[in-house]
Amino acid sequence: MDARTLLKGNHKRGEILTATVSGVLTTKEEMIRLFDDDVPSVDIITTKSFQVIPTPGNREPVVCSPSPGNFGNSVGLRNPGMEEALKELERLRKKGLRAVLNVSLAADSPENFITLVKAFDPLADILELNFSCPHAAAGFGASIGSDKATAADYVRRINEAYPERKSPLIIKLTPNAEDLAGIAKAVIDAGADGIAAINTVGPKLYTEPHSGAPILNNRLGGKGGASGEWVKEDALRCIKIIRDAVGDDPIILGMGGVSSHQDAVNMLSAGADSVGVGSALSRVMPSDYEAFFHALKTGGDTSFYLSADNAMEYTPHTVLTREMHGDDVMVITVTGKVSCSPGEFVFIWVPGMGEKPFSVAVNEPLTFLIKKRGIFTSAFFGIKPGDTIYTRGLYGRPMVYEKTARALLIGGGTGAAVLPLIAEKLSEDGTVMDIRVGVVHKDGKDPLEDVLSSYGHYTSVADDGKPGRVLDTITEADLSGDTALYVVGPGKMMEKAAMRAEELGFPAERIYLSMEKNTMCGIGMCGECVCGGHLPCKEGTFFTWKTLKENNAEL
Repeated sequence: MDARTLLKGNHKRGEILTATVSGVLTTKEEMIRLFDDDVPSVDIITTKSFQVIPTPGNREPVVCSPSPGNFGNSVGLRNPGMEEALKELERLRKKGLRAVLNVSLAADSPENFITLVKAFDPLADILELNFSCPHAAAGFGASIGSDKATAADYVRRINEAYPERKSPLIIKLTPNAEDLAGIAKAVIDAGADGIAAINTVGPKLYTEPHSGAPILNNRLGGKGGASGEWVKEDALRCIKIIRDAVGDDPIILGMGGVSSHQDAVNMLSAGADSVGVGSALSRVMPSDYEAFFHALKTGGDTSFYLSADNAMEYTPHTVLTREMHGDDVMVITVTGKVSCSPGEFVFIWVPGMGEKPFSVAVNEPLTFLIKKRGIFTSAFFGIKPGDTIYTRGLYGRPMVYEKTARALLIGGGTGAAVLPLIAEKLSEDGTVMDIRVGVVHKDGKDPLEDVLSSYGHYTSVADDGKPGRVLDTITEADLSGDTALYVVGPGKMMEKAAMRAEELGFPAERIYLSMEKNTMCGIGMCGECVCGGHLPCKEGTFFTWKTLKENNAEL
């Protein structure tokens, strides 16, 4: 069944057709495949908004949560660009897709929209044009969809330039427009097949209570769109306005604040033909995605799967000590403590500077190892004792592992920061440890040498021009008997370590790697950290080499 047949008139038939929404979870190839294979109760999978050229989007923080179930966001249309996106979708199509594929597109001119529509139409089941993003750059998103004449002109020119289009053209509108009914009718009259509503409400300013500072990091002074429970009534009101304006024939993809079966029923009653779920998925564990969507469709209790906690509250800390190791490595201790286990992490936020995820090196005193890498960490090197920083989390989950008599721990780069927590955990089991840390140059004591030496035999191995030289020290004797191997560091280094261990006859299920992938949210909303169909931000960073290989994870 094609998308038009599936969706047209469904608000009258009353079947709950579920969808993911643009920018939430199904943002990368692996996540689309995960939902297509493992979440059959989802009928429509929506991509992030692709543009002609790559866009880095806004720097973190890009999402916040003033209260449980309510979110602010300002991602800034982050995407890999048309060329890379087409490759991803071609791979997905080649393997086959069960669900309807809704490809979201964003541009700042009719010409660029025409380019995108022509390129993605052969791969899409639906084309959703983003005329709605409230925090996009000038010329994108709501700056198009808030003006009736502009929005209609875009649609008309796209249809004139590409009349052979096979996929229904859906225009995603902002709830913030003054004449929503008029804009909706204008784009339908211009040749659109339907409307998607709503995108986020706002933008509005979100401030952190302790500091009083704006949380989101963008050119709008910290303003961002609102999503989640608090936009539910706005969504229903807008969908009814649109349905009354366009009549029964056009398709309406509904979304906004949906988290229960009753929400879905209400959305269909308002005139929607499908029901999109977005922010609520950040409150659901990946293992429960299918159960959650099944309950939403069939009348089950979705609250069973929704976390009631606010996982994004910030905690202030005062910097106690700052110790430099060379020009690009810093160890800081701060007030407070967390009960962080290996596999878990926090975000460090400094108002006006941004935030990034970090492993906790030591829980008490709370210690972090910071390596200078980018804009945030470079600025962070200006932190001094007495300054205030903030953390949020914990994210991830404690490492699941098989207890062994002995363990070889290998660390490289900032991966060494995770080794103390692993060692502390293994020491509770009475495990005898051999700990080896790879460093670029051997000049002075390593930052975590004292704490690591307290848990077992410690060796520092200098690269001396050969990155990952520490891996050359691994021998068959190191991995004999009742032993496990734990490796933390850059992806390629961990892969080489695992392959070397396998060559020595070591079982893949006893090789544990910490997949500290890039994450922008930490709560399972952005989908950026996906690794072999898993989300480390929700499921923990540690996976066995066996699991990673079976799931074709990219290290």
